[in-house]
Amino acid sequence: MRQRSVRSGRPFPPSSLRGALVLALLFLLPAVPAVALPPDPPGARARAAPEWAGPPQPSAPGLPDASRPPPLTPAESERLTGALGDYLDGRGGRLSISLHDLATGADYSYGPEETYVTASLAKLDILVLLLLRADDEGRELSESERELASRMIRYSDNDAADVLYSRIGFDAGFAEGNERLGLRATEPASGVWGATRTTTADQIRLLRAVFTDEGPLSERSRRYARGLLGSVAPEQAWGVSAAAEEGDTVELKNGWVPRESDGNRWVITSAGHVTGAGHEYLIAVLSDQHRDYQAGIECVEHVVTEVAAALGGDHSEDVPPRSGAVDGRP
Repeated sequence: MRQRSVRSGRPFPPSSLRGALVLALLFLLPAVPAVALPPDPPGARARAAPEWAGPPQPSAPGLPDASRPPPLTPAESERLTGALGDYLDGRGGRLSISLHDLATGADYSYGPEETYVTASLAKLDILVLLLLRADDEGRELSESERELASRMIRYSDNDAADVLYSRIGFDAGFAEGNERLGLRATEPASGVWGATRTTTADQIRLLRAVFTDEGPLSERSRRYARGLLGSVAPEQAWGVSAAAEEGDTVELKNGWVPRESDGNRWVITSAGHVTGAGHEYLIAVLSDQHRDYQAGIECVEHVVTEVAAALGGDHSEDVPPRSGAVDGRP
């Protein structure tokens, strides 16, 4: 009796005929054209299997490329230079500034090759060279070196700086280390570290050794230096911090001293790193011939504010005056 299909009630074909039909189907299958699949959307394969493109490049956090402020045009730079010149002419002091934005590549300098006395800003250089020496010896700083470095940077302790200057080899070690860092215009002054002369261009090079991986310092040493620079005593946190917006991170070192050879007019210096949404500034300011300590700070902070605003940030609010202990040694 012939079997019937359960659903249709139609009889199944004989087994020999079913076998012939299967063979025919197998023969015909390769001739069936393949269905074309839609192409991958752009970037789909890169997302599925990304290739290593090296370490991430500096970028402005949370700020799309199209929204980043462009570098200053020559005309804008000329206007800013004129405005700073007019301001300084009215105050009687002398000042140079260099600012470089690691996030956007924008930069600006006013008198970057003019030389100035560092005052206690030289302590940043001493710290970097101390860490470089420890890296060369394949070790971390000793407990005593860490204690001295903390006092020297966070509280601008002069006695600690004296000891550490001897640890790096006095003037010879200072000059040799700075040559390795590419500080071409920074010159020691016969054992008096505070009378070191430098330029803002050199101070930006020094900052790059701490805040980028381009120099000879190890990551461990850079991290340690940043920790100290980010925890200076509050009364000494003036200067390049004027470029900071709310929520920014500031790491800096300052210098200040009256010079008898200059009629007791004041040297005021500041250098550091200010980073936040859309910017990552390296800033160095050197100045002298200020009538007093507070006037020098106000001058430095005014110029920092103007330059940072010109490069794209909104820093138009007045910076409240700050007071701090006087570092009386050159």
